[in-house]
Amino acid sequence: MKTRRDFLKMSAMGAMLPAMNSMPHSAANSPIVISTWNFGLAANVEAWKVLSANGRALDAVEAGARVPEGDPNETSVGLGGLPDRDGKVTLDACIMDENGNCGSVAFVQGIVHPISVARAVMEKTPHVMLVGEGAERFAFANGFKKEKLLTPKSEQAWKEWLKTAKYKPIINVENHDTIGIVALDVSGNLSGACTTSGLAYKMHGRVGDSPIIGAGMYVDNEIGAAAATGMGEEVIKIVGCHLVVELMRQGNSPKDACRLAVERIAKKNPERAKEIQVGFLAVNKTGDYGAFCLQKGFNYAVHDKSGNKLIDSGYYFS
Repeated sequence: MKTRRDFLKMSAMGAMLPAMNSMPHSAANSPIVISTWNFGLAANVEAWKVLSANGRALDAVEAGARVPEGDPNETSVGLGGLPDRDGKVTLDACIMDENGNCGSVAFVQGIVHPISVARAVMEKTPHVMLVGEGAERFAFANGFKKEKLLTPKSEQAWKEWLKTAKYKPIINVENHDTIGIVALDVSGNLSGACTTSGLAYKMHGRVGDSPIIGAGMYVDNEIGAAAATGMGEEVIKIVGCHLVVELMRQGNSPKDACRLAVERIAKKNPERAKEIQVGFLAVNKTGDYGAFCLQKGFNYAVHDKSGNKLIDSGYYFS
């Protein structure tokens, strides 16, 4: 039989729950931001400015993604991206927050920061994805400026390619075509972003995995977040980043989840897999992280309280 004292104790505990739920997140390793390739180091610096000030993961991943987008020397993202076979620079991007809200744009021309357009789609429309001319009209109506994306450097590279016009993606050169970035903030919330100019000299109109929620990037705030890079067609076929998050849900570490997703690609078409690169990175709710890829050469950048570092990923083909 419960006494009055027991009842008062239970009432006090009940009153404490809302306060406990509003307390800062205490993951073993948060905040943290992880991004693909060596240009992820600079992206992480900008993202960390947000995270270290107790900012939101969504703001951090957008800020980080904008860094390579705006760098004319990066030929696989945003301004300066290598064009398609028709000489057109076309961009794709997506973003996703801790509540499952997401936005995406694909086949966009003349806009340096498609990641910010994707966020505007998420926050200002009832839709998830806008493409092509419609996405551009939406962007211009919301204050984005039309700019020339094809730099002299990229234009010259395209003209050299036209001399033979042979298309064969080169592992870890042409294929590191994406920045995928995921973050965990001090409140314990996850967000992710992905942005690219796609494979160089692709067919006009080609869209890869980068703007596709669940393929190029995915966030489940209960479990973790993942991003992909490499040959987007193969990532789409296994809905790669959703798969990685679901594998973490089953109890796998971020690294093992990435490895299992890579193995699925490798086993479905072994000969094809030997000729391409695909990599995944992931972070879970406790701030544990990892990555895995098909071929040696993929690296990823990690910024946490210990600093910003570049790590070589494990790989499937030895």
